[in-house]
Amino acid sequence: MTFLMTGVAGYIGSVCAYNFMQRGYKVVGIDDISTGAKYAVDYLKQNSNFSFYEGDFADNNLLEKIAKENNIECIVHFAANTQVFESTQNPLKYYTNNVCKMVKLLEFANLHNINNFIFSSSAATYGNLIKDEIFEDDIKNPINPYGSTKLIGEMMLKEFSDSKQDFNYIALRYFNVAGASLQAKLGQYNPSTLLIKIAAQTASKQREKMYLYGDTYNTPDGSCIRDFIHVDDLANAHFCAYEYLKENKKSDYFNVGYSKGTSVKEVIKIMKEVSGVDFNVELAGKRAGDPDCLVANCDKIKKLTKWQAKYDDIKLICKSAYEWELFLKQIKGI
Repeated sequence: MTFLMTGVAGYIGSVCAYNFMQRGYKVVGIDDISTGAKYAVDYLKQNSNFSFYEGDFADNNLLEKIAKENNIECIVHFAANTQVFESTQNPLKYYTNNVCKMVKLLEFANLHNINNFIFSSSAATYGNLIKDEIFEDDIKNPINPYGSTKLIGEMMLKEFSDSKQDFNYIALRYFNVAGASLQAKLGQYNPSTLLIKIAAQTASKQREKMYLYGDTYNTPDGSCIRDFIHVDDLANAHFCAYEYLKENKKSDYFNVGYSKGTSVKEVIKIMKEVSGVDFNVELAGKRAGDPDCLVANCDKIKKLTKWQAKYDDIKLICKSAYEWELFLKQIKGI
């Protein structure tokens, strides 16, 4: 079985590729390394089940070369622009990369009769729902272009699947992915706006300070609440989604999180605790596009697939992120 994974040099893509290869599957990775890390590609190349093609996942010539040299049976699509605030400042960039290029990938799947597709979607498709837990069937009302592009991606998959009898897909709606892999020397390598990454960088003295973007949200302590999931658990969710797809030949949508929320202020407190560093935090204004609270109901993925969380511990997530930053300082010579 051979999987084509786009965005394989990225944070989630690289960890998922490692997870699949540890199970004995072949992974063909494609990435232009514009936002991914060459380190991740070099690390994955240590496994004989990994092949890498550098370039744009929407490049028809490159895709044809991949199809000619490999028997692709499933596409796992990670490649996308993912920064919420940036999407509000440059929406056309997001529609180009996350929507227009995905059309090219679906055309490739159609041309080569690749009928299994796993899509990296997002909780940003829901928008700012005011409720304790978010279910897959809840209304979708994105409040930023990033979330809109992910919802359009899901719509394209559904309509393509409706038109092509044998094509099936799973859309995984990630909540807040965090931490570094506990199975491999892989984590979030490049600069990021993700909270736990930034807190870990500040604790490891790669930043002088971090910002708390708003403390007047409609939450108990005034800071945003998010459902943080460890990247290894998310990688395993992708494999369980593939097993479901293979066994049932049926498309579906799954939330992936832990069904519990942690506020920004709580994360900062925990990072200080696990690192032993009392770093500087400065209050700043709210960022455009940030919902008050996003917490998943994950009963569906647990009921329909074999997925179970193994690392549901915010302290473990923060500790792994902090230790990853210390490792990066060593290999970068910071």
